[in-house]
Amino acid sequence: MKAKDKRRKYINLAIFLASITIILIGIVFYDHYLKTNEVLAKSEEIEEVKISNASKINIDEIIANNISDEQEEYYTEEIDLEYITKYQNNPELPKGMVQVIQEGRNGKQVITRKKSYENGELKEEQQVSSKITKASVNKIVEVGTGKYKSSYKVKVGDMVYVTSDRLGVMLEPNEDAEKLRTLDRDTELKVLGINNNWYRISAVGITGYVKSENTTYINKNEPEQDNTSNSSNGGKVTAPSFDMALNRPSGLTLEQFKKILTDSQDTNKVFANNAEYFYYIERQYNINGVFVAAVGIHESAWGTSKIANQKHNLFGYGAYDSNPYNGAYQFSDYSESIDLIARVFVKYYINPKGTSIYGGEKAVATYYNGPTLTGINKKYATDKNWSNAVYKHIKYLYNKL
Repeated sequence: MKAKDKRRKYINLAIFLASITIILIGIVFYDHYLKTNEVLAKSEEIEEVKISNASKINIDEIIANNISDEQEEYYTEEIDLEYITKYQNNPELPKGMVQVIQEGRNGKQVITRKKSYENGELKEEQQVSSKITKASVNKIVEVGTGKYKSSYKVKVGDMVYVTSDRLGVMLEPNEDAEKLRTLDRDTELKVLGINNNWYRISAVGITGYVKSENTTYINKNEPEQDNTSNSSNGGKVTAPSFDMALNRPSGLTLEQFKKILTDSQDTNKVFANNAEYFYYIERQYNINGVFVAAVGIHESAWGTSKIANQKHNLFGYGAYDSNPYNGAYQFSDYSESIDLIARVFVKYYINPKGTSIYGGEKAVATYYNGPTLTGINKKYATDKNWSNAVYKHIKYLYNKL
C-alpha cells in the first residue's frame, strides 16, 4: 500500500472514531442531564396538579370579593350665582310698599361635586369646590315705613314712575327681547296694558314693555286705611292642607305675619324681628310665605341652630349632610337668606318649566315634582319625613290667626 493511501485510511478511521465518541458523549449527556430534568419537570407538573384546588374555586366570587363596592365620581357644571337682595327702609313710601331701586343680576359659577356610590346606588353627593366666573349684582329693594298705607292697584291709563337705577324698555314682555331704550329713575310712564309682571308703556316718545316691579304708583292723597285686611282676597285666609299649592301667596297681611311669628319658642326673636320679609316675598315672588317660614323654623329649630346664629342662614342653604356647617352659605342678615330661599323655591321647585316668575325670568324647574310639600320633598331633602315635619309647623302658624 502506498504511503499516501495509508495516510488517508488513518484519517478516515480517526474521523469515524471521533464521530463515535461524540455520539457516545451526547447519549451520556442526555441520559444524565436532559432526561433527568424532563422527568423532574413532569414530576413537578404532576405534583402541582395533585395539590391544586382549581376545581373548587368560584372565579366569579373571587372577582366580586376583590372589586370595591364603593365608587366616587367627580363632575363640574356651570350654574347661576343667585344674586342677594338688600332691603332698606324708606320713610317717604307708604307703609308696607315694596319697590325695586336696583335690579338684581345673576352671576355664574363653576361647581365641582363628588358623587359617592355603594353597590351602584348613589349614597351621597357633596360640593367640593366652586369658582365664580361672573360676579352677581345685588338687588336693592326699598320698603316703605311711612305713616300712611297704600293698597292701590295699578290699572290701564295710570301714570307710574321708574324706581330702579336703570330700566330697560323691551320690544316684547320678555327679558331676552330686544331692548329699545334704557330709562332713568323717576321717569314718568303711562300704562297702556298689563301683562302679568310687565307693563306696556309709552314714555319719551317710545312704546314698549317694562317690568312692573321697577315702577311705583304713589297716591299721597289716599286716606290712611286699616291694613288688617288684604285687598286681594278681602281678608279671608284659606285653611291649610297638606296638598295645597305653594306657588300662591297665603294672603296674610303684614300684621298677620307679625302675629303668627311672635312666639315663645323663638327665644332669639329671629322670626319675630324678620316677620315682614315673609310678607315681602309673597308680594314679589308669588309664593306662600307661611310655608317658607315653616321651612326656616324646621331647619333652624326656631333660629337656634349654629348655622342660623353664626351665618344668618335659617334654611341651611348650601349645606351638605357630610359637612353642613362649612357648606352652608354665609349671609349678612336674615332677610337675605329668606329672600334667596324664596327665589330658589320659585325658580327650581314649585313652578313648571317656562312659567313666568320674578324679574321677567322663567322657571327652570330643575327639581319640579308638583307645587306641593310632597313634590318638594322628593328633591329638596334627604329626610323622607321632611314634608310632614314642615306641615306641622304650617298648621301651627295658621292656627294662631
